[in-house]
Amino acid sequence: MSELVGAWRCLIIEDDEENANYIARELKDLGYQTKIARDGRAGMELATTASWEVIILDRMLPNEVDGLSILTALRGMGNKTPVLVLSALSALDQRVRGLKAGGDDYLTKPFAISELAARAEALIRRSSSVAESRKLEIADLSLDLASRRVERAGRLITLQPREFRLLAYFMMNPDRVLTRTMLLESVWDYRFDPQTNVIDVHVSRLRGKLEAAGERPLIHTERGTGYRMTADLQPNKKK
Repeated sequence: MSELVGAWRCLIIEDDEENANYIARELKDLGYQTKIARDGRAGMELATTASWEVIILDRMLPNEVDGLSILTALRGMGNKTPVLVLSALSALDQRVRGLKAGGDDYLTKPFAISELAARAEALIRRSSSVAESRKLEIADLSLDLASRRVERAGRLITLQPREFRLLAYFMMNPDRVLTRTMLLESVWDYRFDPQTNVIDVHVSRLRGKLEAAGERPLIHTERGTGYRMTADLQPNKKK
């Protein structure tokens, strides 16, 4: 496996629950934010209502909306998100059909997760959209998704992989209240108990690093709900 790649967002459209969970788990370990859709309709909805750096798409999906239909529809709408097609169909004409429908790459099952990760990363790096959004900024805080460099007012901040992922998620959602459940689903594995204090512990550590030189707070507690990152000096808090 390569090193943590940052907070890239990946949609996995795969009806095989075991395979989908395996891909999501491995990509999360590399720093991706992942979401799973288990059929074509759900996949199409997520693909068109949210922003993704890459989509991993199973060629064969249940019911009437299959992988090629999704590809054709997305490209017809002008959606240029890189798509890696997965399929058990290895014949040359099947691969050609997948690529002609709009797929950017084609990987035959069974596959090594290291190859899938490498191909997904290659697609992302070739995408112009990632070059435009690799750096996030709020107030005097900046985070580079590609180099994983974090600075505040010129001060370099060293973060652990989970802290980096948590900060990136906050910075991708400025001025938005993020509940603990949202943070658990996006930054941690679903297996965590929503009642755990793991979120509060990590946010506290992250705050300590962000404010180590006496800087003003950027992450604010929304009582009874979660947290919100904002550059506003007086955020509206729930009482």
